[in-house]
Amino acid sequence: MARETAAYELEQGDVELPDTGRPVIRSTRGVISSGHYLTSMAGMRILLSDGNAFDALAAAGLAAAVVEPIASYSLAAEGVFMLYDSASGDLLSLSGQGGAPGKASLGFYQSQGLERIPTGPGKQAHLSFTVPGIVDAFIAMLERYGSLPFDEILAPAIEYAERGIPNYEYMLERLKSPSTPVQFDHYPPGGWDVFFDKKQVPAAGSLLVQPGLANTLKAMSAAAKDQDRLAGLQAARNKFYRGSIAKTLVDGSARVGGLLSMDDLANYQSQFSPPVSSSFEGYEISGHDTWTQGPMLQQTLNILEQFDLRTIGHNSPEYIHTVTEALKLVFGDREAYYGDPEFAEVPIDGLLSKAYAVERSALIVPERALPEQAAPGEPWRFSNASSIAPARKGAAQASHGVTDPSSAEGTTHVSVLDNHGNMVCSTISGGAFAKSVFFPDLGCALSTRIEMFNCEPGHPNVVEPGKRPRTTLINYIVSKDGKPVMTIGCPGGDNQAQANLQLVLNVLVFDMDPQQAVEAPRFASQNVENSFYPHVYLPGQLDLEPGIPESTAEALAAKGHVIARTANCGLGATVSVRDPHTGNLSTSGDPRRSCYALGL
Repeated sequence: MARETAAYELEQGDVELPDTGRPVIRSTRGVISSGHYLTSMAGMRILLSDGNAFDALAAAGLAAAVVEPIASYSLAAEGVFMLYDSASGDLLSLSGQGGAPGKASLGFYQSQGLERIPTGPGKQAHLSFTVPGIVDAFIAMLERYGSLPFDEILAPAIEYAERGIPNYEYMLERLKSPSTPVQFDHYPPGGWDVFFDKKQVPAAGSLLVQPGLANTLKAMSAAAKDQDRLAGLQAARNKFYRGSIAKTLVDGSARVGGLLSMDDLANYQSQFSPPVSSSFEGYEISGHDTWTQGPMLQQTLNILEQFDLRTIGHNSPEYIHTVTEALKLVFGDREAYYGDPEFAEVPIDGLLSKAYAVERSALIVPERALPEQAAPGEPWRFSNASSIAPARKGAAQASHGVTDPSSAEGTTHVSVLDNHGNMVCSTISGGAFAKSVFFPDLGCALSTRIEMFNCEPGHPNVVEPGKRPRTTLINYIVSKDGKPVMTIGCPGGDNQAQANLQLVLNVLVFDMDPQQAVEAPRFASQNVENSFYPHVYLPGQLDLEPGIPESTAEALAAKGHVIARTANCGLGATVSVRDPHTGNLSTSGDPRRSCYALGL
């Protein structure tokens, strides 16, 4: 049943508050939403300067590296993009996910006695550095679709880093994590002198100045300045991937024992590609290929088409059970078949086959939860690709040694729609303080996403030089009658696929507006080996946010779910919509985090 749109104009004598804590942000000219108000303002400044959605997203994404480092996002990390350019009609996936360095072979890790590739907190974090990809992705996007000079786009980020920003509560709470100081001490000096005040968590409102990061950003800006737009972008790229920034980065990596080389950086290129798409409820859902966990959403929607979700009812015990059991089946396929399709043959047509989904849906038992990691199906029978027997992982081993929760709350998301009809979103991540190495002269930490590979010969996601790890980063564009109408994204590791699925269902099945969709309580299964080291596996566990009633939790427990309460099941969600009839724009901000949306 659809929820009624909330009324936000409260008058004296009203007896009910709106059903969301924030209003939908609406505009006719442009909207932006991100993980922090200063990040959103960086993009809005560009829109106000007549930049387009791509210019604004790049400015916001670069600023986020300054404003949101505690969100496990770094200038030396990665991101994934979905974009639509109205002038050309391009609807594309853009990979800014860096690959494994040239020295990062299976043989190397086996020679170190490693079955899985470690990260921090610990002294082997340097073994998991990936090639930084996000800077090249921003530049590649701007070369094709941008309109402003790169030094203008860098200006808000430089200002934030050089002049400083006020420390804010979300960041400071995460600096209290016991793992961050430990990791700084493992690789001194770490970020002690940048983010702490004499080794104490600073006060809210105190100034955070980041001189190393300012210098890195200014070096790119100086290279781009006083040249035409395209030449400036190329000069900035060369500075980061071949010049002084690259040398600082590679020298820092070598100093701590990392595998990155100058050739790794010089040879890196972000990649545009056609999206992976499928249909649901008369809409086309477009996302990334199996170098991400992106097709999980389309696979799960295909399964859920076999159920009458409207009648079952939003967030009822039966609804949560059905969606969760479908996700468990798809997690089984993710673990067996997903990997970089440039290095492994993946039966993507079989995985997305509607007939395969019908077969898989029959495995869902209405009154009984699957208590362990699901076995994969047989999508090769539904594929036109070569019929080969894929390497399959053995049963996951239960692990209750959960890591520090604050270290897993990384990643941020930015979405921009403009009045030209363009829409673009990016989920950007990597360089967590507790997992990586912070280099003060660079001003940031490197991504450790090599941890997402395995060391199983023949597996689609086995580590190989140049290969992209099967990243958890994902986002989507939804189209109606061939016209893109919505972007969707939500940070949260393995919870991303689950949260994005719920956002899609909230909008397309239950008719929620963008703010209702992101504020609705979420749930997430932990019944799969986690993508992040140490790959914790919690058989049967189903996390529920506080907004889901205890009576619902009890009903789910009766079906065999192991119920755990958690503050969030993905945080930083955004739904951004273009009304196909009026062209009006709307977006949302997730109150689970310091997210803010702005309209022009």
